[in-house]
Formats: sequence, structure tokens, C-alpha cells
Amino acid sequence: MDHLTKLEEMLHHANEDIRQGHYDAATNTLEKIIDIDPNFGKAYNHLGYLYEVKFKEFEKGETLYKLCLEKSPMYPSVYYNYAVLLSTLQKWDELKELLDTALQIPGITKATIFNEYAIMYEQQGNMEEAIAYYKKAALKTLDKNMVTRAKDSIERCKMKKELL
Repeated sequence: MDHLTKLEEMLHHANEDIRQGHYDAATNTLEKIIDIDPNFGKAYNHLGYLYEVKFKEFEKGETLYKLCLEKSPMYPSVYYNYAVLLSTLQKWDELKELLDTALQIPGITKATIFNEYAIMYEQQGNMEEAIAYYKKAALKTLDKNMVTRAKDSIERCKMKKELL
């Protein structure tokens, strides 16, 4: 088994541990991957996710996402995860820059990125932009549930506009 295949297999095991709620085991596996190959960017993304979502250590999560972007800038998953963190931290300028970059990444789900733009604008109180991006998200997806969520979000933004 070659080096990269072994690392991908270890990453798969870490993912299984995350799914099963074995966060410490997943963390140990991901740290082993980084020890073996510090340039294996995907491991930083998964570790960042654990620190952000499971351990609520946002700064550590952000550092790990940045390392993933540095090592594996073409890895789509980091853009989704990091966008959610930046939104949570209300770092709007950094989020917009990340989303602008994400749209250029092959394999990225544009509907998901448009939805993140919409959430950002909605949280900033810019309902017109939010509505425009929820529409873009709905039009870019083939997922009926996502279309329904986008329509619901547009309705919510319209209700908020009345309050502004």
C-alpha cells in the first residue's frame, strides 16, 4: 500500500470514529496522520471540524482550517466547514473572501456556497442581498429539500424586511 493510500485509509477510519461519536479516537488518528505527513491537508480540516463543532475551541478550529487551506487549497470540504465557523464568529470580511474563493474550486457545490452568502447577508441585516443569494442557491440545486429551505428562508427575510 502506498503512502497516500495509507493516509486516506486512516482518514476514513477517523471519519468513522467521528460518525460514531468516538472523538478522542478520531483526534488521535488525525494527529497521527499529520505526524506522518504534515502536508496532508485533509487531516487539518477534519481536526478543525472536531475542535470547532465537538470541542467548541473555535480559535484552534480556525487555525486548523487555515492550515488545510494552505496545504490543500483544492479540497472542497474545508470551504464549507470554515465558512460555517467564520459565520458563527461573525467575521464577515474573511467569510466573503473565503466564499469568493470557494466558487472557483472545482467540485464545490455552488448552491451550498450561495446559501452561505445568503446567511451572511441575512445576519448582517441586508435582506435584499440575502434573498438574491437564497434564490441563486435554489436555482443551482437539484435537491428538493434545499429548494424548500431556500423558499422558507426567502419568506423569513421578507418578514424581517417589514420589521426594518
